Order: sequence, then structure tokens, then C-alpha cells
Amino acid sequence: MSDQPTKQKLWGGRFTGKTDPLMHEFNQSLKYDKRILCKSLHLIGILTKDEEEKMTRGLAEVAKEWDQGTFVIQADDEDIHTANERRLSEIIGPLGGKLHTGRSRNDQQGVKALIRVLVERADNEKDYLMPGYTHLQRGQPIRWSHLLLSHAFSFRSDLDRLKELIPRVSVLPLGSGALAGNPFCVDREFLAKELGFQSIAENSLWGVGDRDFIVEFLMWSSLTMTHLSRMSEDLIIYSTAEFGFVTLSDAYSTGSSMMPQKKNPDSLELLRGKSGRIFGNMAGFLMTLKGLPSTYNKDLQEDKEPLFDSVDNVGASLKIAEGVVATLEVHGAKMRKALTMDVLATDLADYLVRKGIPFRETHHVSGRAVALAEARQCQINELSLEDFKSLNDKFTEDVKDVFDFEASVERRQAIGGPSRKMVDRQIAVLRAALTE
Repeated sequence: MSDQPTKQKLWGGRFTGKTDPLMHEFNQSLKYDKRILCKSLHLIGILTKDEEEKMTRGLAEVAKEWDQGTFVIQADDEDIHTANERRLSEIIGPLGGKLHTGRSRNDQQGVKALIRVLVERADNEKDYLMPGYTHLQRGQPIRWSHLLLSHAFSFRSDLDRLKELIPRVSVLPLGSGALAGNPFCVDREFLAKELGFQSIAENSLWGVGDRDFIVEFLMWSSLTMTHLSRMSEDLIIYSTAEFGFVTLSDAYSTGSSMMPQKKNPDSLELLRGKSGRIFGNMAGFLMTLKGLPSTYNKDLQEDKEPLFDSVDNVGASLKIAEGVVATLEVHGAKMRKALTMDVLATDLADYLVRKGIPFRETHHVSGRAVALAEARQCQINELSLEDFKSLNDKFTEDVKDVFDFEASVERRQAIGGPSRKMVDRQIAVLRAALTE
């Protein structure tokens, strides 16, 4: 090709040499744009699967023309976006007109689906009692449902944050021009309404340089993935032979090439690992953003890879997590077997509180009872009444009523507790949140 100005690129009049292929790859973003546009339109029902694939192929052809320098700009192409849409329509027909349609709410639906499956399992498995852990040490008896719902409430907060995010990211920058606004009195309020934006970028300099909407989504993604990671870690631990509380479906597990007995929770480990990746996307883009001068700089093109990668991986992670939870096999008998009488030590202290003794003192008495049982190599409930009376004379025959796991859980009737009544309340709160 002769050294003519590279007019196929809108900025090409200044240049006579062809772009270095490596630089073109480094510089261009259409390969990311086409993926997210087509996928999001399919997800919200604007495109069928066949239309999505057809549009993706068409955009790939447009990108190829740019890459080979054969893209022909027409006089009425206002900018690169209209040029691409016009050429896409020439290649695939009227379907190309759907390119700028719609908004995806896929992540909201993914979070809701995960909450829903956690709630349904919790509702169906309220009978299962298990130790509640702090510091990975047995603490107090709880319901398995209570644990499931604790994760569901984390995801409920993620859902709320995502909804609250929408007004802040739904800001129209169109009409800001390169940096100094539009000289033709474009009706930006009309554009915002037609395009579904909730507000307008009121300052053109801010409008072209702002990427807070991407940062906020990456922050949301990082926290949501953190919650997925913590739930995954619980299930990984509880699926080990040492605990045996749950078994993952074969669909979400793999074996070992060396050890035939192994059933590895790869799905959960990948969810745990993906959380670091998504956090890295956020931290990396913030590092790009922090040193930029005002308005537009080419560095801002680096927003697309972390954004689209996060969209893809968070969406997939939510679906995997939903599948894992839905297909878990729960071993209620093993959970109950893991309950030992020492997890009722707090109940023993509470027993004396009801007899009028301050908790600071009863805590000490209960601790001495645990130490005595350990010295005797027996369970705390196997101590005699005389043993208890030697620790405090307020103990009477009814102390034996303390050593009942179900009764312990049911005594916790305050809002937030693991009793059946409170678990039912939590389920109702979450179901109501799913209808909002």
C-alpha cells in the first residue's frame, strides 16, 4: 500500500504509515465492545440466540475491515459509532438497527436466583442442627438454615447495592463533545429520555473523563465475589471428610489424576479464586485512573477489559453458586453428631443468670464446669448435681434441662436468632426482598 494518509481511521489524516499491528491490537477496543453489546441484548430478550450470533459475526467483519484498512467511511457517517452501525446493517440487514437497544439487568437476576435457592433450602431443612463456629472452633448450636440465610442476607445487601448503583451510573455523557460540549443545542434531555438514562452529565469536562460508573460496578463486583468466596469456603470446609456435613454434586466436582478416592470441590475453589481476579480488576483500573489529568485520555480505554471480564465472571459465578447450592446433598445426622455438650456452656452460664447471678460471674462458673468435665474426661452433662453445686449453690435438679440442643436453639427468640420462629421471619424478609 502506498504511503497515503490513513483516512480509514478518523484520526488518520495526520498519519501516512500503516498502524503497527501490535499497536492496533493494543489500541483497539471493538473486540470487547461487540461481545458485551451482543451478549447484553440477548440476555434481556432484544436478540434471540441466533440474532446474537449473527450480530457478533457481523461486528467481527466490521472489525476486520478496520484492521485491513478496507472500511469505507460515508459522508453521512457522523462518527465511528454511526459508521459501524451503518456498515453492520449493510452486512446483516435490518437486524443491525438493534445494536443500540436496551439495558441488561442480568446481575440483578443472578443475585436473586442465588438468594432464592438459599431461601428454599433453608425453608426445607430447618430441622438440621449443627455447631456454629467462630475462629473455626465450635461455639453454639444453630440451625443449618440459619447459616444458609446468613449468606442469603449478604447477597440481599449486594442486591440492594446494585439497585442503588443504577441512578449513579445511569448518567448520559452523550452531547459532551470532545470536552467543551455541543455547539448545536442538541436536546440532551430528550436524548437521555429516549436512551433510558436517568440523568445527564451536567459538566462536559466531567462527562468525557468520568469513569466512576465503571469503578463503582467493579467495587460492587468485588464485594459480591467476596461474599461468594466466603460462602464457598464454608462449603469447602463442610464437604471435607473431617466434617462431612455436605456432599457436592458430581456436576460441580472433579477427581484427581493421581488419587482415585478424591472428589474435589473445584467449583467452589474457582469461585474463591475468581474473587481475587475481580478485586484485581478493580484495583488495577483504579491505578490507571488515579494519575490522569482532567477530561479524556487514552488510558481510559483500559476500562473495557476489567469491566467486561468482571461482567462475564460475576455472572457466571452467580450461576455456578446457584447450581452448587441447589444440588448439595446435606447430611443432617453428621451435623448433629458434631454437636458436643460443651457448645452448651453459654446456656449453662445463662441458666445461672436466670437465677440472678451476673453474667461475668456465671461465665467463670461455666468455664470451671467445662474444665472439670475435661479433667474427668467426660461430657459436661455427665457431671453430677453435686459437682455443679460445688461450683455454685444456685444449681438445682433443673440444670439437666440445659443440655438439650433443640431447646438451646429455640430459646434464642430475639430477632436474628436461629429459633424456628426467627428463621421463618428471616425467610419472609428475604422473600419480600425478592419481589421488590
